Amino acid sequence: MQAVLLAGGLGTRLKSVVNDRPKPMADVCGKPFMEYLILELKKHGITDIVLAVGYKGEMVEEYFGNGEQLDVHIEYSYEKEQLGTAGAIKNAGQYIKESEFFVLNADTFYQAAYSDAIDLYKSENMDMALVLRKVPDVSRYGSVKLDNHMIIGFNEKVSDHISGVINGGIYLMRKTVLDLIPEGKKCSLENEIIPQMLAEKKKLGAVVNEGYFIDIGVPDDYFKFIKDVEQKNIEF
Repeated sequence: MQAVLLAGGLGTRLKSVVNDRPKPMADVCGKPFMEYLILELKKHGITDIVLAVGYKGEMVEEYFGNGEQLDVHIEYSYEKEQLGTAGAIKNAGQYIKESEFFVLNADTFYQAAYSDAIDLYKSENMDMALVLRKVPDVSRYGSVKLDNHMIIGFNEKVSDHISGVINGGIYLMRKTVLDLIPEGKKCSLENEIIPQMLAEKKKLGAVVNEGYFIDIGVPDDYFKFIKDVEQKNIEF
């Protein structure tokens, strides 16, 4: 199965500590953050990877090449301008060879059960299956509402510091979802396409996983991931 990694963002909130490279290339114990993510995908048999790059994308390609050093196959989808998460997926569509594929945020590391998402997607004939994460405080992220395993509310802002489930940044989607995304325009998967799909009664489901999860969008979490790798708190 293929995976598209969204690695084209500017990483504005992390620039105080990582200002010379794309956020997914942030150094973690001598390796870029995204290498740990690719190794996690490989563990689950996902070895055909498209890197959707923009800002300093050449640095990404120079490091990873065609992926052979990691025993995976990598292709590159370049954005000439910022296209947002959905726009980047649309731009990468030319490299998608299968009828369904994974999409991941390349600044998030999540040790999730990919097979659970695949099983749900296939058994319920989903248009999209997401992997969610339980967190003690949803206010930073926006919450996801479920009715059993079906999504009924997405990316809803919550000001209260309460526990709940959030988007884990792992999506398994039909290739036909690309038809919903405008060509060459900035578009958000989270704030535009998924709400549109829910409004159109598309089948969006989710599994909730409790594996190791971190989003390095802010310095504190970036340093936490470095510490966890150094102390071998994560199994690769």
